[in-house]
Amino acid sequence: MRMWFVCRFCCPAAQSNSNPEWEAKVLEYFKGQLREKESHSWVPSLNDVPLHYLKPNSLVKFRCLVQDMFDPEFYMGVYETVDPSTKANVLRCGKYKDVTECGVDLNSRNTVTAERQTFYCVPIPGESPWAKEISFLSAARVVPSTSYVPSRQKRSYEEDDDDMDTQPQKQREPHTEPHGNGDSKRQETEAPSSQTTAPSDCSSHLDLNFPLPGERGPACLVKVYEGLDSFKLNDTLEIYGILSVNPVLTVLGEEKDPSLLLLNPTESMETPEEQRAHDPPASLVPRLHMLYARPLQHNNPLLPSAPTEDQSAFVSSFLVEMASVRAELLAYLTHVLLGDGLAAEYLLLHLISNVYTRRDVLPLGKFTLNLSGCPLNSYTERLYQIVQQLVPCSYRLSMSLHTMNSMRLVPKKDYVANRLVSGALQLARNTSLFLDETQLEQGQLDSSGVRNITALGNLISWQKVDYDFSYHQMEFPCNINVLVTSEGRSLLPSDCQVPLQPQVTPPNMEEYLTTIHMAQFTSQINKFRVYLSLARTLDYSISDEVTKAVEDDFVDMRKDDPQSVTAEDLHRMLVVARLLSLSLGQTTLSRDGWMRAKHIDMLRRSRTEQQKSLNGNEP
Repeated sequence: MRMWFVCRFCCPAAQSNSNPEWEAKVLEYFKGQLREKESHSWVPSLNDVPLHYLKPNSLVKFRCLVQDMFDPEFYMGVYETVDPSTKANVLRCGKYKDVTECGVDLNSRNTVTAERQTFYCVPIPGESPWAKEISFLSAARVVPSTSYVPSRQKRSYEEDDDDMDTQPQKQREPHTEPHGNGDSKRQETEAPSSQTTAPSDCSSHLDLNFPLPGERGPACLVKVYEGLDSFKLNDTLEIYGILSVNPVLTVLGEEKDPSLLLLNPTESMETPEEQRAHDPPASLVPRLHMLYARPLQHNNPLLPSAPTEDQSAFVSSFLVEMASVRAELLAYLTHVLLGDGLAAEYLLLHLISNVYTRRDVLPLGKFTLNLSGCPLNSYTERLYQIVQQLVPCSYRLSMSLHTMNSMRLVPKKDYVANRLVSGALQLARNTSLFLDETQLEQGQLDSSGVRNITALGNLISWQKVDYDFSYHQMEFPCNINVLVTSEGRSLLPSDCQVPLQPQVTPPNMEEYLTTIHMAQFTSQINKFRVYLSLARTLDYSISDEVTKAVEDDFVDMRKDDPQSVTAEDLHRMLVVARLLSLSLGQTTLSRDGWMRAKHIDMLRRSRTEQQKSLNGNEP
């Protein structure tokens, strides 16, 4: 029944319905059906199902980030065709389609030109393997139709994958093969192994424009018909729509089919570079005609994805366990940080931090942590892998001299291809960005490296990235958790520095950390994952009584030595107090919570001063 409505929605009979509100009613029907909590069980996902398994013109969903927003395009919303045998005119609907029917009557007075916008969408950058796997296991199972024989497109993005039911893991394994000129298939189906600052060449090979190197999966051209003002660049969405993979769309570098130009006449005015960027082969970049889009507040598949009664019940039941799960997670992180309980406490607070509002240009809630004194072996890499197992989105940037001088961090507008070339800082909200400064060796940063360091500093301080539009820069606010690991104090700014003080010195670091991680059951790790995502979503407030007590306490602290505690220190302690409360499932600040925040900040400052005295050359 549901799939029949899709077909009826696109057919000319529906368009000629005497009720002028037919379209709104059908859209409302779809939205109602897709809001149901069971919708994930019957709508297949482009993230999980190879494209050749999906029937064209069927209903699918796509979990993605809006990487670029193209200019509006015109299409033939309603047109007439002439039946070659009967010469009768037939009214057709061009909505939710990419190609017109044959025999268009160009002189028809019933032709209606409409407008839609195209978003270029990519899978959520840095999505953790565990999040992909859980989403895959809970996704709708697709059984090939007996009336439709799936055929592999010439250049399908899953070309190397075997049957999805027999080897579901294979399509999710990270591709570690080095980038080579001879691997043309990899060039066309994945992000390059490194994002360089060299200008993009759309004519040499098809770049799917993923923000992070080594990413896999489908990109989509999403056709949007309504609610354009409700979407922004870098939004994370779950889009439900009609899949279009018409073979005409695969024509690349050849003369366009006339029927395609009739549906979108503006294509004839595009440059070859723009056509290649905006009209890639449908076997690589399928089209998705949006019916409904749901903003994603998070992409943790273990939590309910939308505010519903079920989510409220879920949150209420988990709040009872918050304190015990926190204690278990803190013990786990303490082991990971070589027995340093204070560093573990701050790492836990960092992992649940979130920009909850902005006051003028100041992002409130951010908590960038600098873990200094990290061992110089493979410790930081293993630490990132453990963080990656806890959060749904993450990326490790190894800050070697070569990487900082060659990698493209900031997105840049390509005016020739009329597209936004992605950069590694074009990330979804609440992504954990792990900056490994232990990899930075001595040498000279070139102009590109200096720009990259400046971009990281602006991200940390202001939670914004200045996209490069050649003639000007445009600010895009973001909400990214930044963790910096370094040997000494980081050259980047941070909200809080905690020198690591290991209490254990394992002879084999790799074996030590692996043993700690393997000792955790999957069910326990899943609790940690839910805890970290849920704590970030809780509301928080401070009563007038506690506010007054904090103000009085601040005045008392400054009485003896006004320079000992600054307004910046007060702000940091308030952030720590907020995160401590939320970490315990408490949505208001208590006096005890404030005293606890003061105590751990005092311990941290004492340790930092001690470290400075030991390293006299450190600022």
